[in-house]
Amino acid sequence: MSRTPDSNPPDPHPGRLRTVHVVVSGTVQGVGFRWACIQVAEDLGLVGRVRNRSDGDVEVTAQGEPDDVSRLIAWLHRGPRWSQVMDVAVTDLRPGSVRARSFDVDY
Repeated sequence: MSRTPDSNPPDPHPGRLRTVHVVVSGTVQGVGFRWACIQVAEDLGLVGRVRNRSDGDVEVTAQGEPDDVSRLIAWLHRGPRWSQVMDVAVTDLRPGSVRARSFDVDY
C-alpha cells in the first residue's frame, strides 16, 4: 500500500516542471531497481537521480513534465520484475530545483 498515491490531475499548462523526491520501500535493492528506474526515467525525458539508501530503501529525485513525472511515480509503485514494492512516499519539491541534465545513479 502507498502512503502517498500520486493523485495529481494532468497539468493544464504543459511546459511547466514538476520536481519530486520519492522514497521506495520493500524489496528494492539487489533486484535491478535503480537501473530499471533510469531506463524508465530516460524514456520519459526526465532528469534526476536514483540511489540506494543504507536502510534498504531506494531514493529518487526526478524532474520533468508533470504528466511524465506522474508516469514515473506510477512505475515506482510497481518497480521491475523482481522487486516487491511495499511503500512509496512522494514529496513535491520546488519546481525546477533539480539542476541535472540527465538521469543518473548517485552512489
